[in-house]
Amino acid sequence: MNAKFLSYTIKRLLMSLLTIFLVIAITFFVMHAIPASPFSSEKAKSDAVIAALEAKYGFDKPVPVQFLNYLKNILHGDFGLSTGWVGNTVSELILDGFKYSAQIGFTAGILALIFGVILGSIAALRRGKVLDKVIQVVTTALVSMPSFVLATILLLVFSLQLGWLPSMGNQPGGLILPIISLSLYPMAYTTRLQRSSMLDVLGQDYIRTARAKGVKNSMVIFKHALKNTLTPVITYAGPMMAYILTGSMVVENIFSVPGLGRLFTNSMLRTDYMMIMGVTIFLATMIILMNFIGDILYKVVDPRIDLS
Repeated sequence: MNAKFLSYTIKRLLMSLLTIFLVIAITFFVMHAIPASPFSSEKAKSDAVIAALEAKYGFDKPVPVQFLNYLKNILHGDFGLSTGWVGNTVSELILDGFKYSAQIGFTAGILALIFGVILGSIAALRRGKVLDKVIQVVTTALVSMPSFVLATILLLVFSLQLGWLPSMGNQPGGLILPIISLSLYPMAYTTRLQRSSMLDVLGQDYIRTARAKGVKNSMVIFKHALKNTLTPVITYAGPMMAYILTGSMVVENIFSVPGLGRLFTNSMLRTDYMMIMGVTIFLATMIILMNFIGDILYKVVDPRIDLS
């Protein structure tokens, strides 16, 4: 079993690395297929000045050579120099923005999983009762609304109307609304997923046997049932983090959070190709790694899964 698990882990890691390479290649060549220089839109620059800038940033070399140099630099964590934020490297700007995006994204993800599992379990244990119906109605409404719609509603109600929380993400307490906005949809989906999984497990023979032996209901739920209901939730955790990381780009702009979303939007307005490539590759790598970790945890939680 250990040998199989190690082989599976290595195989998934190699597939993840291959996917990251493809993302880098596609992003690089798509950006270089754009028939314009990052400096062509700048005013009051002669052809000689533009040529000098392209030589400084390495854009004057053949595209295959640029790609090889870009790959070498990425292996050292270097995404190049930003053309929109002169004097700053792409890596430095990404790390500064990621401090906010990571705080928002991972907090929202953890809250979504915790409350989703709790509410889903409660709904399953109160199946058909008023509390179950209320949870189902609320989660259905939340699943049907995108995060940017929820963000706008929360901004209007709790910031502009009630004045309880700040509207700017860089103010004290300003990350509360963005976190709530990003956590509501995955929490609702996790709740529905956990409810279905809990109902399925509670109907299994070993649960009925445990109850027939006189095992306390709390022991049946927490010791026997709950662990086996988490497999679908863990499977969803990877895509969920991907949703939160990509969804945060719009939410960050709504709340003016100085994270990756706002950085990416500004880089497009400034035609900063290096920044666009850097943020795209960085986010794609994070998503791929989240899915890889989710696949490994999926096997750890449920050893019965056949890896062949």
